[in-house]
Amino acid sequence: MLAAFHRGLGEAGYVEGKNVALEFRWANGQYDRLSELAADLVQRRVSVIVTTGGSPSALAAKSATETIPILFVTAGDPVQEGLVASLNRPGSNTTGVTMLFFSLGAKQLGLVRDLLPNALLIGLLTDSNYAAAEPQIDDVAAAARAAGQRLIVLRAGNEREIATAFATLSQQRVDALLVVGSPFFITQSHYLVILAARHSLPAMYFRRELVEAGGLMSYGSSTAESYRQLGNYAGKILGGAKPADLPVIQSTKFEFVINLQTAKAFGLTMPAGLLAIADEVIE
Repeated sequence: MLAAFHRGLGEAGYVEGKNVALEFRWANGQYDRLSELAADLVQRRVSVIVTTGGSPSALAAKSATETIPILFVTAGDPVQEGLVASLNRPGSNTTGVTMLFFSLGAKQLGLVRDLLPNALLIGLLTDSNYAAAEPQIDDVAAAARAAGQRLIVLRAGNEREIATAFATLSQQRVDALLVVGSPFFITQSHYLVILAARHSLPAMYFRRELVEAGGLMSYGSSTAESYRQLGNYAGKILGGAKPADLPVIQSTKFEFVINLQTAKAFGLTMPAGLLAIADEVIE
């Protein structure tokens, strides 16, 4: 993600260490630290605040300053989340990229059913602390009802609750799992993949990074493309552009990634149709 952000900055004429410096602040999945970190950056009088991890970090930055430009990446609808007045005319000191995870649930569920057409029960794992996950849940649930697919929804907000959720999925004899997009789940990528393997639970994830970590498959917006666009916007603002004049970018590049090694470990044969439409197959 950082490499892609650097590429975007470079497109706008900025190179770290030459004509721009980056200051990093990490909350490590602890949402309650975001306000403190945002206030620290405001105190340092940075030129732009770039937030990652969805709306919580962006809203924390927006609460901390009305003057410093703020850029965000979010999986939800930035208008509904209170980040901008509209997508075309943000109207304040914030703009950024929406990765549209909230509208991909039906597609993700469909791919799981293509792999496992006889699945009786599919699990949905969501971050209990992430409000933007709710539209994603609604999207999957509507698709499941339309297809006559049984669904069980489990919520987890920390490592212990994730472990408990997987134990419940195993007890309920769930056939497959769909993991809903969440900044916290990104920090738990390897743990999620390990638990899915331990419980022999084929899982669909929301970002390719989890498949690269050993997950079975993912469908979602291209993370690299979104962060490249974010870097480009940061460079434009450093060059004098105002966030209010920069429309929110809506991701149009989506990736379907399959890990064949993981499929073999699960004893699954990937249908030729899925392999044919995959953007990348990890062998």
